[in-house]
This record gives sequence, C-alpha cells and structure tokens, in this order.
Amino acid sequence: MEDERLLVALRQAVRARESVPADFVTAAKNAFAWHNIDAELAQLTYDSTRDLDAAASTRAETASIRALTFTSAHLTIELEVTPDSLIGQVVPGQPGTIKVQPKIGAEMAVTADQIGLFAIEPIPSGSFRLHCRTDTGVEALTGWISL
Repeated sequence: MEDERLLVALRQAVRARESVPADFVTAAKNAFAWHNIDAELAQLTYDSTRDLDAAASTRAETASIRALTFTSAHLTIELEVTPDSLIGQVVPGQPGTIKVQPKIGAEMAVTADQIGLFAIEPIPSGSFRLHCRTDTGVEALTGWISL
C-alpha cells in the first residue's frame, strides 16, 4: 500500500514537471546561474581606444598601451593592456582576489596586493569578465570584455 502511494506521488511529480513551460525553466536556470548577485556591476567608464580620434588631431603619437576603467559604487578597476598581460589596480587600493571568468574555458584567479595591484597573464582569448572581491568583502563584476 505504501509503495503504491509513493508511485502515485512520483507520477504526479513527473506530470507537474512536464507541465512547466520550457521558457520558465530556462528563465529559472538563468536566474540561478547569476550567483554573483551581491556583486556590484562595474561599468566601463573609460576606454583609451575611444580617444584615438581626438588624440590623432592633437598629438603626433598615440599611446601603445590600451587603458580601461570599470567603475562601481564602491570601487574602481583600472586595467592596462600590454602585449602579453593585463596589469590592473583596484581603487581604493586594497588586497583581494580577481577572478577572470571567460565565456568559454576555465576560470582563473589572481591576487591583488596590499595596494590593489594585480597582473593577469596571459591575456584571456575571447570574451571574459572580471569578478573582484576585496578582503573587506566588497565585490564588483565587470561587463564582458573583448580585446
């Protein structure tokens, strides 16, 4: 008798699962996948490539290093793109962990030192974003970056 009740309950659960629209299942999975909800979004506020046109009309030479700045409510992530690495700093300067999250491939983490300096080598290929977590618990997540 107990087994029959259990089988009836399982059948009802399977039927209920099958009645959920696929769009709802996808939305739920996407909501769960954004597990960095506590991280502030750090928006791109400066990209030196946007200044190339203005610089060309006022200077004879342009800088060979690309600079990017991402700003959130509580911290800023500054990046310089060199030929073989990304050199960065968390502002205000403080220690923490920077996770490089590529769209494809494995995540890697680097450490920011006492004044917030960090280096990412090699430069990630394809699109990636940075998730910064300071030792004081402040978190910031950049948008997707393609270099």
